[in-house]
Amino acid sequence: MLKEHDMPLSEQEQRLLDEMERNLYHSEADDVTTVGARRGRANATAIVLAALGLLVGLSLLVLGVVVHQPLVGIAGFAVMFAGVMLVAAPPLRFTVPSAPRDRH
Repeated sequence: MLKEHDMPLSEQEQRLLDEMERNLYHSEADDVTTVGARRGRANATAIVLAALGLLVGLSLLVLGVVVHQPLVGIAGFAVMFAGVMLVAAPPLRFTVPSAPRDRH
């Protein structure tokens, strides 16, 4: 919808805008595909450990508040955070480094 002070785009500007939109949509589609390929399902063991970590961490957090010990509460929060990260973060894949290549 054009207002009084808006000017329509020239043909060249419109082509440039269309090209930029196509590139943006193409780039977003690549990003979504990459993230989807990187993200796997968490296994059952990780979910159980995360739930256990959340339970233990919450217990420590409440205990820290009850006994007025901030360090216990902070430790509880750290355990809860680690439990969530166990499921949320992609699994680490360790590889054995290959032998150095001869550059000569």
